[in-house]
Amino acid sequence: MAESKKEILIMLRIALISWVTITTLLLAGNAMAVEEAKYNVLREEDGFELREYESHIIAETTVDGAFEDAGSEAFGRLFKYISGNNTQQQKVAMTSPVGQEPSSQKIEMTSPVGQQKQDEKWVVSFMMPASFELETTPEPKDPNVSIREVPARLIAVVRYSGFWSEKNYLRNLEKLQNWIENSRLTPVGEPIWARYNPPFMPWFLRRNEILVPVASPESGD
Repeated sequence: MAESKKEILIMLRIALISWVTITTLLLAGNAMAVEEAKYNVLREEDGFELREYESHIIAETTVDGAFEDAGSEAFGRLFKYISGNNTQQQKVAMTSPVGQEPSSQKIEMTSPVGQQKQDEKWVVSFMMPASFELETTPEPKDPNVSIREVPARLIAVVRYSGFWSEKNYLRNLEKLQNWIENSRLTPVGEPIWARYNPPFMPWFLRRNEILVPVASPESGD
């Protein structure tokens, strides 16, 4: 009898693990459907990339706080903006996540969510869909949210999985800085921490990146 109970428990455990695995893969597939920033890979080497990004529009907000807390506070402001806290009335379908229907414009969710240090504070940003231009991007109602255009630029990138911790960020930032130096590239901006997945994504499946703007090797500027 005891052996039968043990076998049943093992079978239930296997079934649970299988269910979690399938659910996780489905969530990962949904996350991949979100629009991402457009870029071309110019160089790829040992987990590092040199990318050429197209110009794009971002909504951003600045917050105080620790590295691991700043994103949560800023995300709320930016999510309200794309969910309808703006001055336009035109309806634009949101792909992910699905929120309640506001009376103002809804803006498609994109990735990544960027976080960048500035004057001892953190600037967190959402990329606007590629169909938006600066003149047509809805104006935020929240004065703490601003819109700006990021010009085309070269970015050195390291990609990694794992927890959204400052320790993980700093370890991978050091790796990227060493690669930039060894590649004889010149940084021209502050590092940007990019997150591509929602908080419920398991840590081992998360796509995290650190991006550092660099000068063109040809121009030297």
